[in-house]
Amino acid sequence: MTDYKLKDLLERVYKKYNKPELISPDPLQFVVKYKNTADKEIVGMIASSLAYGRVAQILKSVVRILEITGAAPSVFVSEISGKKLRHLLKNFKHRFNTGDDVADLILGIKSARKKYGSLENCLLAGMKNQNILSGMVFLVDELTNNRQSYLLPSPQKNSACKRLNLFLRWMVRKDAVDPGGWDRVPKSSLIIPLDTHMYKIGKLLGFTKRKQANLKTALEITEGFRRVAPSDPTRYDFALTRFGIRDDMTVDDLAKMI
Repeated sequence: MTDYKLKDLLERVYKKYNKPELISPDPLQFVVKYKNTADKEIVGMIASSLAYGRVAQILKSVVRILEITGAAPSVFVSEISGKKLRHLLKNFKHRFNTGDDVADLILGIKSARKKYGSLENCLLAGMKNQNILSGMVFLVDELTNNRQSYLLPSPQKNSACKRLNLFLRWMVRKDAVDPGGWDRVPKSSLIIPLDTHMYKIGKLLGFTKRKQANLKTALEITEGFRRVAPSDPTRYDFALTRFGIRDDMTVDDLAKMI
């Protein structure tokens, strides 16, 4: 398929499926409810970090956390003590993660926001020559206090960092679906959030032949999208990943469009 035909296909998919009414059951549905950027980045980090496993369980877990953080998560995070937070989360469980894991994440967010003013500033503090990977490594180190965390894998371990890249797409891009809020991180620097659905789609579109869905594969697939959308390589991510996330849309349905 030529780049011209590929762009035509991707634009058709974008126009048809990049719509707010198709967000559910994506954890993005929680982020778009907030107008304040400080709230959005906190809710986005929590929701994206928990975005693994069955969709129904993801949504249930995020709801549980947001019931605790309340209507103004940024105020909650800035004021909550570690002891109180761990008590509130003592019975929380999401697959491999406990309430203590989530408490560590929230306290990491609190620390980074106190130190840098926002998670965007924290990411930017680590970005060198517009290299978002160095910013991601720095952000993860700040949020985890340099400890290994299943909620926040680091690119240093060759992880595709799907959930962190998903969070960055939500915060940096702004259109009918992605809410935006950050205006100093270039969307051209974003990396495709690589999960099993996007891995299959990347292979289907001829962007990769790699056998593992790791960081190198994510970068390779991102380069494929960059050929047709240089300034916005994650533009088509939401629309394309409806195939596989929604019960009524499969990757086979997408294959029929090619």
